[in-house]
Amino acid sequence: MSNPDADTSRGPRILLYSDDVDTREQVRLAVGRRLGRGEPDIEWVEVATGAAVVAAADAGGLDVLVLDGEADKVGGMGLARQLKDEVYRCPPVLVLTGRPQDAWLASWSNADAVVSRPLDPVLLHTAVADLVRSGADAR
Repeated sequence: MSNPDADTSRGPRILLYSDDVDTREQVRLAVGRRLGRGEPDIEWVEVATGAAVVAAADAGGLDVLVLDGEADKVGGMGLARQLKDEVYRCPPVLVLTGRPQDAWLASWSNADAVVSRPLDPVLLHTAVADLVRSGADAR
């Protein structure tokens, strides 16, 4: 019997949450199509509501969650804290903050990593790649 978690031919499934379509596009462009040369393409799961984040995290099969801490109505920091408390084996979480001074808030959220705006493509790509690898190592 094969183990679906052992499938190395599929790329990482990354949930990307923001109520702003432009923010989602900036993140996708900054991270890129894949995490490294010769690696499989990333499968982006884009959502625009807090309820969709919770449903996707509950469903499982995600490698990393990227949450917009500046999203209206339901911010990514509150969602990160909720998911870390409520989801069994919650994937690693990256929170995007509005400014570097907000990093302390992201630590309250139990986020595994924080990247602040303006988004630096190298920092964002590195943070996502590190989280994907750390999540794979934890399995």
